[in-house]
Amino acid sequence: MNVHHPRYRWFVVFVFFGFMLLHQVDKLLVGPLTPKIIEEFGITKTQMGAVTTGALVVGTILYPLWGYLYDRFARSKLLALASFLWGATTWLSAIVRSYTGFMVTRASTGIDDSSYPGLYSLVADYFGPNMRSKIYGLLQLTAPIGYLLGMVLALMIAPSLGWGWRNVFYLTGGTGILLSVLIFFGVKEMPRGQAEPEFEGAQEMQKFEFNWAAARDVFKKRTMWFVFLQGFAGVFPWNVITYWFFTYLGEERGYDESGVLFTMAPVIIVLALGYLIGGAAGDWLFKRTPKGRIIVSSVGVFMGALFLFLAIRTPIEQTTTFLILMCFTAIFMPFSSPNVVSTVYDVVVPEVRSTAQSVEYFIENFGAAAAPLLAGIIADQTGSLATAILFICTIAWAACFVIYLGALFFIDKDHNDLRALMAKRAATN
Repeated sequence: MNVHHPRYRWFVVFVFFGFMLLHQVDKLLVGPLTPKIIEEFGITKTQMGAVTTGALVVGTILYPLWGYLYDRFARSKLLALASFLWGATTWLSAIVRSYTGFMVTRASTGIDDSSYPGLYSLVADYFGPNMRSKIYGLLQLTAPIGYLLGMVLALMIAPSLGWGWRNVFYLTGGTGILLSVLIFFGVKEMPRGQAEPEFEGAQEMQKFEFNWAAARDVFKKRTMWFVFLQGFAGVFPWNVITYWFFTYLGEERGYDESGVLFTMAPVIIVLALGYLIGGAAGDWLFKRTPKGRIIVSSVGVFMGALFLFLAIRTPIEQTTTFLILMCFTAIFMPFSSPNVVSTVYDVVVPEVRSTAQSVEYFIENFGAAAAPLLAGIIADQTGSLATAILFICTIAWAACFVIYLGALFFIDKDHNDLRALMAKRAATN
């Protein structure tokens, strides 16, 4: 099919949705499998926190390298490589028999976790600015749905089949290898900048190539200063909730496996809706003001922190109230995610977007990689995962809210500068 055919770009979205969904299942399985892994290896929460932190550290270190490679070479082929690496490293983590070996091999799964900037950059060359947050919101549905599928796989399907946690990793690793073949042969590269409105109807595209001057200019965009700052704080809550919330429900709220499943399933479904609502709201408000995506993001972090605080403080016996408050938390939590990605592309030129996104993710994970370990330490010291979760999440989201307010002062100029540059390039194309 022709790469410019409308159906083909939705085929690409479908393939990327499958890649991200199954990758998230594999990545987020550690949460529901944590109690079984702790039991088998006889380790503490701090040691288990070190396992997940290790993968995050590896992914963080490699973000700048992946970003540079995505801006220099064919993003589709590199994504196929990332998928293969995901499958291979997951198999290795299932094979080892010692805690040290597991920690090392599970850390190696972080190699492919740096792949999303190239994916988002390629999608940006299939869809214009007014649709991007919705598309990113759709793709980011894979995180909550993957979490839910992982939970069902770990807590229901695997036990019913008599599988241990290792068999689950063999399954998810195999899907990564199969998907690498589909991406390699099925997804085609697009010229960088193809979907910018200034180039609409252009018969031929000027080739925009990575250059260090353009990369340095990213750091001159004041909007990006605030994007980087919020990134540092914003992922702390996600990593803490992802890796410790299952254990919190079981140990401190007294839920059995079915109770965890039937509590978290509706919360995760609502979380998925939050990506779509946040992305659609960001696009809708962006059409009216360049500030739109940041406004939606700031509302998300403020309301998410408020409802999480109320949920954690709810007495254990009030299970219905807890569930309702967690659903409210879930709908606001993902508002930032699709809008931050789009905001980067609203102010950065096409040839260095993967690099810019990778730097943002590097900064995100540089601090947040320590979140699972920090939560484990706080929980061991205080005897309460609730304290660890609440302390880290509320402080991080409050910081993000203040940072978003600062970004509102600069987004208009940086957005207009990019549009003026794109118009100048289109005139000489």
